[in-house]
Amino acid sequence: MVARVRRFNRLVTERVGALEDHYLARSRPLGEARVLWEIGDGGCDVRTLRSRLQLDSGYLSRLLRSLESAGLVDVGPNERDRRVRTAHLTPAGVAERRVLDRRSDELARSFLAPLGDAQRARLVSAMADVERLLTAALVDVGSVDPAEPAAQQCLNAYFAEIDRRFDTGFDAALSSAPDIDSMRPPAGLFLVATLRGEPVGCGGLQFHRDAPPDIKRMWVAESARGLGIGRRLLAELEGRARAHGSRVVRLETNRSLGEAINLYRSSGYHEIEAFNDERYAHHWFEKRLS
Repeated sequence: MVARVRRFNRLVTERVGALEDHYLARSRPLGEARVLWEIGDGGCDVRTLRSRLQLDSGYLSRLLRSLESAGLVDVGPNERDRRVRTAHLTPAGVAERRVLDRRSDELARSFLAPLGDAQRARLVSAMADVERLLTAALVDVGSVDPAEPAAQQCLNAYFAEIDRRFDTGFDAALSSAPDIDSMRPPAGLFLVATLRGEPVGCGGLQFHRDAPPDIKRMWVAESARGLGIGRRLLAELEGRARAHGSRVVRLETNRSLGEAINLYRSSGYHEIEAFNDERYAHHWFEKRLS
């Protein structure tokens, strides 16, 4: 499998011209062209560029200095926060980006032109699969304090979504929802999934002295659904429960969350009698951990 991935990488780098110093017949390599495209017409913070492109800060600084020297980019303090540096395209940079876009379209057409209609459809479909799988591989999952900004961003988005989707809305004051302290060690834990530095999912675990642990606050951002993040978070929470000495995990959910119910059932959970009085729950599930 590793050999096949390497062969695919060699073909792609050759085909897109990544090996050339003058990408798309312009006077700069692919790295500089990619930074120009990512800055976009509205500008972009340097730390966001670094996160999106997964670049070392020193290397990104060299790319930006080269683009500044060419008169294509200006880098300066952000108007709202002087501690943050922001890159903007100059008029020459905007014109250069348009040329790169046009030539990128021509390169893409050159991929498709020799193929028949059915082959084109297969190629584009396969590219979509590869893009989705490679993006899924960029997701990081780790434990955080539930009071940290990334965790709070996920929890706020979670509460907003279930308030929209539940038949009766959602009021945290009426729920038996766990508080922050109950998802901190040793009482529990909280996981956040990030993609290119942005939080895109979360899940918590609440331990009990005389009962199995509960899985809580499972959520994945709409923009990141279809990448397997929910299943990965669930498996990670199960692993953490197993490492804690638990042989069973439980959870409850609302009937409005059909995709979550399907995830739990396909992951080996079976429905049981209610084990709490959560007013927003319609289904209670349990899974035995191997």
